[in-house]
Amino acid sequence: MNFKNITVAGSGVLGYQIAFQTAFHGFNVTVYDINEEVLDKAKAKFSILSEAYKNDLQATKEQLEATFANLSYSSDLAEAVKDADLLIEAVPENPKIKIDFYEKLAAVSPVKTIFATNSSTMLPSQFAEVTKRPEKFVALHFANEIWKHNTAEIMGHPRTATEVFDAVVAFAKTIGMVALPLYKEQPGYIVNSLLVPLLNAATNLLVKGVSDVETIDKTWMVATGAPVGPFGILDVVGITTAYNINKMDADATQDPIKIKTVEYLKENFIAKGKLGVETGEGFYKYPNPAYKKDDFLK
Repeated sequence: MNFKNITVAGSGVLGYQIAFQTAFHGFNVTVYDINEEVLDKAKAKFSILSEAYKNDLQATKEQLEATFANLSYSSDLAEAVKDADLLIEAVPENPKIKIDFYEKLAAVSPVKTIFATNSSTMLPSQFAEVTKRPEKFVALHFANEIWKHNTAEIMGHPRTATEVFDAVVAFAKTIGMVALPLYKEQPGYIVNSLLVPLLNAATNLLVKGVSDVETIDKTWMVATGAPVGPFGILDVVGITTAYNINKMDADATQDPIKIKTVEYLKENFIAKGKLGVETGEGFYKYPNPAYKKDDFLK
């Protein structure tokens, strides 16, 4: 399959990174979001992201000019997807929102379009039927700071066509990713099957009052040599995503600690607009978080 035109639906924490990375590697990319105001915010984030590409990838002025030329924007879903060979969905991590999106998407997409979800916790089989093209539906999950942490986990479901799975694996490599195929559905894929227990353990320690944010992060960083601790990671992931995931777990299990975590995140972060790196403050303040200071680990 020869992909040329890619639509990225959702310009949040990962959506705008996926779009920029894909455009950087020469694809025509249409960024879709719900209104022009949100798209304007995405354009502003692209300008900031281009500086990271200069610093981390030594991207040239010419490469970045070509990247911006490859990007277009639309708040009209039918218009955004009309020529798409592949649509990558990066809408909020909420099953109701995703189902509503796929119902609308299925009604306006060309027959040729392959759908891929960037969901970090949900399985493609949860949405396969509502896409109206289950054989052309996979998960394609990226890590934050996609240009540096260039993993792409590709996971099908029982009805995904082999040629579609293989085509998405090939596409991931084309945009500079290390392609990581999964051969069986797994909640959390590989990365989050390893990472989420760490983040949950950290938030449990915090909401139980066992220790504070900096001490918990410091413990992990000193003991393992990691460059960042779990709360620094949560700021990059985005506290809205963490909240949504914990809310689903709390609703499903009624676990008292999960309920307390949801209340804590809502009161201290969501309600105050402290959503992590994206807003300049989460568990730490950015662009100069405490954990990057020379004396943090002393």
